Amino acid sequence: MENRMKAEAPAGAGAGQKRTVTEKIGPVAQRYGILIALVLLCVVLAIVNENFLSSRNIINVLRQTSINGILAIGMTFVILTRGIDLSVGSVVALTGVVAASFATTSSSGFIPGAPYMPAIPIVIGVLTGMVAGAISGVVVARFAVPAFVATLGMLSAARGMTLIYTDGRPIPALSDGFRWIGTGDVAGIPLPIILFALVFAVSHFVLTRTRFGRHVYAAGGNPHATKVSGISVNRIRFMVYVISGALAGIAGMILAARTGSALPQAGVAYELDAIAAVVIGGTSLAGGVGRVSGTVIGALLIGVLNNGLDLMGVESYYQQVIKGALIVAAVMLDRSRKTED
Repeated sequence: MENRMKAEAPAGAGAGQKRTVTEKIGPVAQRYGILIALVLLCVVLAIVNENFLSSRNIINVLRQTSINGILAIGMTFVILTRGIDLSVGSVVALTGVVAASFATTSSSGFIPGAPYMPAIPIVIGVLTGMVAGAISGVVVARFAVPAFVATLGMLSAARGMTLIYTDGRPIPALSDGFRWIGTGDVAGIPLPIILFALVFAVSHFVLTRTRFGRHVYAAGGNPHATKVSGISVNRIRFMVYVISGALAGIAGMILAARTGSALPQAGVAYELDAIAAVVIGGTSLAGGVGRVSGTVIGALLIGVLNNGLDLMGVESYYQQVIKGALIVAAVMLDRSRKTED
């Protein structure tokens, strides 16, 4: 009997030690899992294709990711409050054509005095996005319409307004000053990447260092308790849609400036990539949990994946399937975490 207890003791100790290691690794994997996945994906793609790690390709990935990344950061604010914004793709198109109409050098332009100095179309583009976001915010916050329904309506309305405004035609021949937003660089770094970094830095500061940021988390984590504590949940909800619209405006102008003309068909399904980046980055659809840094990594993961699949010659149809599987896997992981908690 004594010998049996001695023999079993090490096994029990080993099991306890194994649980301790798991407990230590678990939080690390939960916090840095998406970053680890991004690094591993980069390693695999670098092995598969030697051109992946070239400086030209890396800059290209970051430039392509900047638009989705900016949209996804705005989406993060919304999802943190238990909302969703399905209209950002259409708002990208609307803000792009409105801003471009003040920056076109074409003789067929219908804005008197165009092209204006770049600051004017930029401000108008951001304001257009903010107005679209404000309309969604009022419908959600003031009239208690589910965010899915309100922003689905804005998706259709904004696309229709884009087609009406342009008569279904692109706005070409944008001024060099406006195009610099999408094609220029500072010290060799493309301006879209710099704008992406600035949007991230400001958003991270707002969510982690300001009272408004704390209220955003509180409004999504426990709306009832937040309301009881004297915080206007409706005001917070309204503001996050305005922020999402403003960032969609910035993204729309970058896209128009990059292509040299504003297309009324631009931005189709961009909202899906933005939501994917947010969810993959660890922000909970139930609200109150998430980080902008995770969203940025999620956007980079999607950008790297798209770029890698392009380098390997994978058709876009298969890329959509893979992206859809990533979204579902991220949501399943989020649900499993809540079940464990």
